[in-house]
Amino acid sequence: MIRSILLPAGCATLLLSGCAGSGLPDVARMAEPTQVETHAKPPPGSDPNACYGHDATPAVVETVTRQILLQPAQVSTDGSVTYPAVYKTETRQAIVRERKELWFETPCAHELTPEFLSTLQRALKARGFYAGPINGELTPRTRRAVRAFQKPQGLDSSILSKAAARQLGLVSYGPVPEGWKRVSRN
Repeated sequence: MIRSILLPAGCATLLLSGCAGSGLPDVARMAEPTQVETHAKPPPGSDPNACYGHDATPAVVETVTRQILLQPAQVSTDGSVTYPAVYKTETRQAIVRERKELWFETPCAHELTPEFLSTLQRALKARGFYAGPINGELTPRTRRAVRAFQKPQGLDSSILSKAAARQLGLVSYGPVPEGWKRVSRN
């Protein structure tokens, strides 16, 4: 069974751009990740005949530094400090936001024909999310439009979900899931 997963593209760009000496790289300009086919297992309890998108949001780790009082200051009766307080600096890593894994049903690779992708581009263009050419290719611009369309529904992914495809009128089976609403930029 062919499955769809998300692989980070542009990792080398991220690493190399950090070496330029200008500080952090401009992540907003990085390319959208590419979708590849694999024979990976579907998520537990899911339909083994369906295709799935997988997005993983990495954990956010922060360095926390704090001062620990080892010995309080010794103060004489006249208020002068005879020995200053002794502190130890402790530095540790703390997870600020846990890693999130998100699985969702997607159109299978054999469904992503140039005709389907052209229809997807036209549907996104009609709703104000896509301004590129109708070329039937899953370009980075098309992926950004898919992400912009799905994000208000709580799915921050450039992989087209079946729910979004249904809402766009691209697949004809099953209702649009509860919580999804009509989205338009116009």
